[in-house]
Amino acid sequence: MSATQERHVRVFKNGRNRAVRIPVEFDFPGDEVIMRKEGDRIILEPLTDKTQNLVDWLRSQPPVEEDFPDFDLAEPPPRAVDL
Repeated sequence: MSATQERHVRVFKNGRNRAVRIPVEFDFPGDEVIMRKEGDRIILEPLTDKTQNLVDWLRSQPPVEEDFPDFDLAEPPPRAVDL
């Protein structure tokens, strides 16, 4: 499948969620995906063994108990310096 393949689909309500049907030409293996939003785009990626291993590992980690330092979001991050 090429990266530019497109198809018009409708969004519908499924309970309190919005959903789309995935056309057969866009089908992928497995029953789980990673969903992320980049700007106005919503991207679905099949959950691969490599991704699943990372997800499983993250889920197995204990909660972080330490306090994180406060930082000012209004202050820009430091700029890189050429040496």
